[in-house]
Amino acid sequence: MQAQIIGTTMPVLEFILEPNESIISEAGELSWMSSSIQMTTHTQMGGGGGLLGAIKRVAGGGTLFMTEYRAMGSRGELAFATKVPGHILPVEIGRGHEYMIHRHGFLCATPQVQISVGFQQSLGAGIFGGDGFLLQHVSGQGTAWIELSGELIVKDLQPGENLRVHPGHVGAFQADVSFQITTVPGVKNMIFGGDGIFLASLTGPGKVWLQTLPISKLAHKLMEYMPAPSKQATQGGVVGGIVGSILDGMQ
Repeated sequence: MQAQIIGTTMPVLEFILEPNESIISEAGELSWMSSSIQMTTHTQMGGGGGLLGAIKRVAGGGTLFMTEYRAMGSRGELAFATKVPGHILPVEIGRGHEYMIHRHGFLCATPQVQISVGFQQSLGAGIFGGDGFLLQHVSGQGTAWIELSGELIVKDLQPGENLRVHPGHVGAFQADVSFQITTVPGVKNMIFGGDGIFLASLTGPGKVWLQTLPISKLAHKLMEYMPAPSKQATQGGVVGGIVGSILDGMQ
């Protein structure tokens, strides 16, 4: 198997698979492939897990169905492109080398890699109606490729060293890093600070990958250029807009 990352702003991950070699990804990630690649869609990943494994994967922000791409008979080409400007990061998975990644971070992997829910917190979903903060846990054996948006900043935390981060900027980190969601200190900071009311607290030892372009912030910025809503929709959306600005800091 050969893998190479091509491009800069909108990179693509391209594979050359030898006969019977395979790659797995979530449904809908494919960009292009040669005619010798056979697709098989199912709920179970290569390492097993059955229906329970699929449920755990969905709980972690993934899809119910996974697709296996296998070269049949001859060498085949397969490619996955990023969905937004950013980077593709390869990570080796094994005993003592497991990772937590943001909910949309998994791009593809070799067959024995497993994905499940790693962290889930409502962040006031019961009050504000938000869907909370999710991390996927990547384990098993093999190589995984993850997608991070924007520029990539790497922090190598020493034992006891703490880093507080806007949750949307958390791209990935080694599973040994201690992680929890905390609130922004001070009532005035929560109400008027404009940075949301939650922060992710990461404590070493371990490596952390930060992404500079949270999808939620990109979507919020693009909304400024969308057609203005009708008067009727505006009247019913004032409170929703206020709550939405609070939730923007939670994603």
